[in-house]
Amino acid sequence: MQIVRNPGACPRPPEGTVVTIGAYDGLHLGHRHVVSDVCERARSGGHRSALVTFDRHPGQVVRPESAPLLLTNLDQRLELLEGTGIDIVMVIHFDAQRATESAEDFVNEVLVDCLNTRHVVVGEDFHFGHRRSGNVALLAEMGSESGFGVSGVRLVGPDGEPARDDAQVSSTAIRRALHEGRLADANAMLGRPHEMRGPVVTGDGRGREIGFPTANVAIGPEMLMPADGIYAGRLIRLESSQGVPSESTEELPSAVYIGHRPTFHTDGAATLLEVHVLDLEADLYGEQVAVRFEHRIRGDQAFDTVDALVAQLSLDCDRSRELLRQDPS
Repeated sequence: MQIVRNPGACPRPPEGTVVTIGAYDGLHLGHRHVVSDVCERARSGGHRSALVTFDRHPGQVVRPESAPLLLTNLDQRLELLEGTGIDIVMVIHFDAQRATESAEDFVNEVLVDCLNTRHVVVGEDFHFGHRRSGNVALLAEMGSESGFGVSGVRLVGPDGEPARDDAQVSSTAIRRALHEGRLADANAMLGRPHEMRGPVVTGDGRGREIGFPTANVAIGPEMLMPADGIYAGRLIRLESSQGVPSESTEELPSAVYIGHRPTFHTDGAATLLEVHVLDLEADLYGEQVAVRFEHRIRGDQAFDTVDALVAQLSLDCDRSRELLRQDPS
């Protein structure tokens, strides 16, 4: 897979490209359906397949006060795209200047000049350009003048088939499911366990004091945390130089906590992501890790005593072991 940064070099493949465009946050099953369509069209037409995305979500620049929290960062998206068969990923730097670019200028610069586009595949509700003035109709109009075709495709359900609005797979629907604690629904739409990445930082040692040492994982404020609670999942140690899983990396079964630790804090506490690796002592401080959320066990709650909390944590760990043993991984 060729990664092209823009501004920067423009590949302009002589055989032309079939292109899709979007934030592609999460690279969920709906996204994969579109990417698969792009790759198949490219193969059958003798073209190269290409995906245009952005180095940040456009909403973070256009409407930062209401921008959606992210399911994946750019490194995760690129890693996930590696396995799709796409030939070229163009990563566009999105800033205030890009936000004011007209839809027509975007088409001419990126699709016509940089990618030598022969066909564009996007969702039927796709919008782009300054004030979202561009849409499928505009693409089709410009394509007729510039020599590329356009397909606006319906969003699909988890089965890959076109779905009614309330059953469509979308990044918004996945965010809603995670926020509401419906991890199974979110993972079904993603086609894989939800994953968060960050460095292990020093905590206050509270977990170790009560017999459940944890790795405290720092998550960027732009990333979406699942609902507070206890989860069964896996911790993956990443190659610190690249922030990606090593081929030899072991996936460590874990009990995962997200919350404000209400047993110890009554208000004002920050949301924490803490991972207790089951049945293994490991010094993870300073390491980059990924945390995969495979099962939701229960919501967060305050306990009257530390002993009651410890008893429940022991049950949570037993339940995590049981659930993770049932998984093929």
